[in-house]
Amino acid sequence: MKRRIFSAEHEAFRDTVRSFLAKEVLPHYAQWEKDGIVSRDAWRAAGRQGLLGLAVPEEFGGGGAPDFRYSAVLAEEFTRAGAPGLAIGLHNDIIGPYLTSLATDEQKQRWLPGFCSGDTITAIAMTEPGAGSDLQGIRTTAEDKGDHWLLNGSKTFISNGILADLVIVVAKTTPEGGAHGLSLLVVERGAEGFTRGRNLDKIGQKAQDTAELFFHDVRVPKENLLGARDGAFVHLMTHLAQERLAIAVAAAAGAEHLLEITTAYVKEREAFGRPLARLQHIRFEIAELATECAVTRAFVDRCIEEHTDGALDAVHASMAKWWATELQKRTADRCLQLHGGYGYMTEYPVARAFTDGRIQTIYGGTTEIMKEIIGRSLLG
Repeated sequence: MKRRIFSAEHEAFRDTVRSFLAKEVLPHYAQWEKDGIVSRDAWRAAGRQGLLGLAVPEEFGGGGAPDFRYSAVLAEEFTRAGAPGLAIGLHNDIIGPYLTSLATDEQKQRWLPGFCSGDTITAIAMTEPGAGSDLQGIRTTAEDKGDHWLLNGSKTFISNGILADLVIVVAKTTPEGGAHGLSLLVVERGAEGFTRGRNLDKIGQKAQDTAELFFHDVRVPKENLLGARDGAFVHLMTHLAQERLAIAVAAAAGAEHLLEITTAYVKEREAFGRPLARLQHIRFEIAELATECAVTRAFVDRCIEEHTDGALDAVHASMAKWWATELQKRTADRCLQLHGGYGYMTEYPVARAFTDGRIQTIYGGTTEIMKEIIGRSLLG
């Protein structure tokens, strides 16, 4: 079915993204995977191409287009290219809204121009060694010292953790407040007491730097408080729908791309003197995957429309996230199987998609957390 959510402007932007990937990303991607990190030059190139800060007002160097469909195009094309290492989606769709909606005028002047140019790479530090989705378990503290906050604690699994120049840290500012005693503090590169640990060795997304972060008596200026004191819980919940939708968009595109390359493969690959595509079992597998992808695409596109209109709620975003990411995981497994031994070889896109995509059902809220959110909305 022809998709109806994109205009000619969105499709022109898609061509721009594809050209950027072909010129600035894919020729270097194998090296980035070996290095475990992408080049800062790629971020600056993305800034020059207008791919960063799509929703940031033009006065700060952004695109001035708070239309999520442009972000959806970016997510789809980066996924199809097999290039998750350059975490533009994290930068634009997850961290960007905190800066545009919560930052003061002074903070926007300081941070947004670099955010849009690619000179300032961002990260958000929420997860801790002993606390994943459970905000009440956060142990990082920020003590009010009058003219500054004194930050102590550690974070782990932080995407862009090595490259980040600006890190939004979730810290406990009112110890007895539980999840409602948390605040967002912005820690800048070079702050004394702020150190980075290992660039973590993951099973997939090898080019994406994911790190441990440590804060030992870091003096964070009072003017680096983002949003309201003790307001982090509300701030985080406000922006989770877009984060989860962005993951769902990438997951749906990932499943579709796996189906495309596997359909082409079984037409060419022969077994027992005839193409695999002539075997009934193979045809049934492809038919099932194609139907599942089509049904998922319809729902995800509807969620994109709802979000573009400002009407997407947390429940439907959670539905999209868990369903699309589980489909991506299931599709990767089945498509790898249909490739046989070649599917286990890393030079084949299906093998990389299998490992790169496995995190999708975990970050942004696990599938189990998504089901809990949906279940609570229905059952109380």
